[in-house]
Amino acid sequence: MGVRKRETADARKEANKSIAFAKLNNCPTSPRKMRLVADLVRGQKVEKALNILRFSTKEASRKLEKLLLSAINNWEQKNSEANVAEAGLFVKTITVDGGMMLKRLRPAPQGRAHRIRKRSNHVTIVLGQLDNTQSN
Repeated sequence: MGVRKRETADARKEANKSIAFAKLNNCPTSPRKMRLVADLVRGQKVEKALNILRFSTKEASRKLEKLLLSAINNWEQKNSEANVAEAGLFVKTITVDGGMMLKRLRPAPQGRAHRIRKRSNHVTIVLGQLDNTQSN
């Protein structure tokens, strides 16, 4: 690995140490269905987002709730002396990207076949911390 490449990799690692995030890869739900739930919690405070996900009837909300709890736990690991309730954590960004697609064939009339695409997605949650100067 070259020097410049190593330096940029080290800088990226240092930047990731200051933020708390969690990733969920190849979740077997279509990205369109997951985005409906992700839009509900984007920009919300962590406590409110957990309540929204806990009482939502959608199946994708269970997976997002688990992912949000993982992101909170990652923040606690990086900030062992701080308290979650006093930190003012909120969902800074949440992205849902398309993942791997399983392709299947369904028999159709007259010797034809229709393609069935079983979609999956990748979800990334980044938590932000409210400054003391900002207050909602």
